[in-house]
Amino acid sequence: MPVAALRRAVRESVSGLPREFWWLWTSTLVNRLGAFVATFMALYLTLGRGYSASYAGLVASLHGLGGVISSLVAGVMTDRLGRRPTLLIAQSSTAVSVALLGFMHDPVAIAAVAFLVGMASNASRPAVQAMMADIVRPEDRVRAFSLNYWAINLGFAVSAMGAGFIAKYSYLAGFLIEAAMTMACAIVVFVKLPESRPTRISKGSAEEVGLGTVLRDGRFMSVVGLSFLVAVIFQQGSVGLPVAMGRAGFTPADYGLAVAVNGFLIVALQLPVTRFIERRDPRQLLIVSSLLAGYGFGLTAFAGSVAVFALTVCVWTMAEIVNAPVQTGLVVRLSPTHGRGRYQGMYTLSWAVAALIAPLMSGLVIDRFGAKWLWGMCAVVGMVAAAGYALLMRRLPAQEKAGETARETTEVTAAKTDAATAEAGAEAAVNRV
Repeated sequence: MPVAALRRAVRESVSGLPREFWWLWTSTLVNRLGAFVATFMALYLTLGRGYSASYAGLVASLHGLGGVISSLVAGVMTDRLGRRPTLLIAQSSTAVSVALLGFMHDPVAIAAVAFLVGMASNASRPAVQAMMADIVRPEDRVRAFSLNYWAINLGFAVSAMGAGFIAKYSYLAGFLIEAAMTMACAIVVFVKLPESRPTRISKGSAEEVGLGTVLRDGRFMSVVGLSFLVAVIFQQGSVGLPVAMGRAGFTPADYGLAVAVNGFLIVALQLPVTRFIERRDPRQLLIVSSLLAGYGFGLTAFAGSVAVFALTVCVWTMAEIVNAPVQTGLVVRLSPTHGRGRYQGMYTLSWAVAALIAPLMSGLVIDRFGAKWLWGMCAVVGMVAAAGYALLMRRLPAQEKAGETARETTEVTAAKTDAATAEAGAEAAVNRV
C-alpha cells in the first residue's frame, strides 16, 4: 500500500506537464550534473595552482560580478531574440569559456576568463524561467518550478560528489567534462525545444516593455528587494556557516556533514511539499518561508554540536523548499507576457547581487562583532522580509490575487480583437504591427 501511494504521489507530481517542459527539465538536470567548476574552483586555485586564498576570493567575486551583469543583458536578449536563441548562446558560450578556463595559467587570464564564465553560465536563467512560464499552464507553474528546482539540487548533489573524485586525478578533466555536458544541453535545446516566446499580433495588444518599465514597476521592484533580503539569508549557508563553524573549532568534515542535510532534504521533500503547497495562498507561504529562513539561521547562534547545526539546517531548508517555487511563480504572475525575460532577469539580479554582497557582509560582521551577531541579523532580516511580503500582498489588486489566468485571458482577448481589427482593414492598427 505505501508503494502504491508513493507511485500515485509521483504520478500526480509529474503528470499534466507538456513534453517541452521535460526536455527543458532534462537540460537543467544535465547542466547541473556537470557543474564541477563552481564546486572545486577554490580548491583548484589554492591547491592545484598554489594561489592565495585572497586571490581565490577575488576570482570568485569576478565570477559573481559576471553573473550580475548578465542577469540584465540575458533578460533583454530573452525578450528580443527569444528564449531558444538566448539559451543556445548562453550554454555554448559557457561550454567554450569553461574549457578555456582549464587551460589558463596566468593569474590575470584566469580572472578574466572566470568573469566570462560567470556571465555565460548565469545568462541562461532568465530564458529558462521565461520559457517555463510560456509553456506551462498557470495552475501548474508552482509544480513545474519545484520540479526544476529539484533537478538543480539533485544535479548539484551528484556533481559535488563527482567533483571531489575527479579533482583527485585531474582538475582539467573536470573543466572539460563540464564543458562537454553543457554543450550537450545546448544540443538538447537546439534539437528538442521550439521557440516559446509569445507572438505579438500588434503593438496595441501589449504595452512595450523595456528595462525602464521594469524599474518603474514599484510593486515588482519591491518583490526584487524582498527577494534580495531572503537571498542574503540563504547565502549564509555556504558563506557564513562554514566560517562560523571553523571559528568554533569544527572541522570542514563537520560542516560538510551538517550542510549535506540541505541537499538531502530538498531531494527528498521538494516534490511532496510542493503537492502540499501548490494550491495554498502564496502570500502566507512567502511570509512563513521568510520567517523560517531568518529564524533557522538565527537558531545557529545557539548551536554547539554538529547535530544542532544540522537541525538548524533543517529549518532553513524547509524555508528554501517553499520559497523557491512560490517566489518564482509570483515573479511570473507580476510579469507582462511580452516582458517576462526582462522581469526574470531583474529577479535573477537580486540573487546575483546577494551572492556578491553576502561574503563581504558575513566576513565583516564575524570579524568585528562575532558570529552570533550575524545569526541575529539573519533573524531580523527574515522578519523584515516577512513584514514586507505582508504589506506587498495587501496591495495586490483583486484580479491578480486570482492568479495569472485572468491576466493571460485578457491578453489573449486583446490579441484576438487586434487581429479582427486588422482583418477588417483598420489601417492604423496595421501600421503599428
